Amino acid sequence: MHTLAHRKATARLQLLKPDGSPCAQQPVEVNQVSHKFLFGCGVFDALNLFQEQPQEALAFQKDRMDKWLHLFNYGTLPFYWGRYEPVEGQTAQEQTLKAARWLQSQGVTLKGHPLCWHTACADWLMNYSNQDILTHQLDRIHRDVHAFQGVIDMWDVINEVVIMPVFDRYDNAITRICREFGRFGLVQAVFQAAHETNPNAVLLINDFNTSPAYEILIEGLLDKGVPISAIGIQSHQHQGYWGAAKLEEVLERFSRFGLPIHFTENTLVSGEIMPPHIVDLNDFQVDSWPSTEEGELRQAAEITEMYQILFSHPLVQAITTWDFTDGKWLHAPSGFLHADNTLKPSYRAMEQLIHHDWETHLTCQTDADGCLTFEGFRGTYTLCSGKSQACLALDTDTKTCLQLV
Repeated sequence: MHTLAHRKATARLQLLKPDGSPCAQQPVEVNQVSHKFLFGCGVFDALNLFQEQPQEALAFQKDRMDKWLHLFNYGTLPFYWGRYEPVEGQTAQEQTLKAARWLQSQGVTLKGHPLCWHTACADWLMNYSNQDILTHQLDRIHRDVHAFQGVIDMWDVINEVVIMPVFDRYDNAITRICREFGRFGLVQAVFQAAHETNPNAVLLINDFNTSPAYEILIEGLLDKGVPISAIGIQSHQHQGYWGAAKLEEVLERFSRFGLPIHFTENTLVSGEIMPPHIVDLNDFQVDSWPSTEEGELRQAAEITEMYQILFSHPLVQAITTWDFTDGKWLHAPSGFLHADNTLKPSYRAMEQLIHHDWETHLTCQTDADGCLTFEGFRGTYTLCSGKSQACLALDTDTKTCLQLV
């Protein structure tokens, strides 16, 4: 049994009627309406809402987003440089900002991914010298972090830097500058640029490599004062579920830094498992990767156990599943929905965890002074008595007076 005391807080409240008198001896409905914990998923599909398309296609996208919003309060939006700015100076800022503002209006916390990465890099950077590539990279960070400040205040600053300088699948501008300036030099520079532009932003380093090499890199960067806000860990489990033992071992090793941990990119498939001899997941290219009934039950069970383990760990602040629907990256059946938007068992499993097991809904009774006490999961609440209500943000143990309106 996982203890969840660290996810909860106690509220000691006095409720007052609209006229200021105590709301004495009255039943009160206490309902949690949002979580402090970041339950996340890739939200690239939100961009589709802001492009011209037939009404039927738009309705399909809206249905998908309604199902997304029912589960998640945290989304990752794409900033892959080669796609975001395929031609120098021509960016996807307008469409991305529209999607980001709409998601923010729905109560979604957002993260941009990534600001610096050797894959999906802009080809036009190859026309420049290494020093000029670095200048363009830092300018890009200043530009985009500034443009989205207040809407996106969380960023994967650099992605997969452990492999970056030795990446040899194809030539690219970011690997070039990582080789010349070194991992530490490049990471210091990009984090400094992001922090200078938005000092209040949450800045992540992110990697799929959970070996000691990543630990050594993080340790060296922290020793140099690099402002890493949180450690990002990818877990694309196309070759099978990590299992409880590996999850707990990874958590133990990366907890030594005392930083928040975000599981940033998680995938568990509901079809055949990718063969174990595949070294680079991108090498597994298939035209069709069907979900199966047996696989869907397995996926739901594995997601449930994984989330229970991560949610029980005090340093884990966010979990992001990468694909909301099947057939996305590598055509994998890794979503919570089938491609036609119908729900999979994994969706229902997540719904059970987020909106039932880990969400607080109570009926309480005030005393003669209008006071009540309850313990609940951290987040925001409404308290209703008759036709009157009040709102409460429960982050730490709280003692306060609330007036019903």
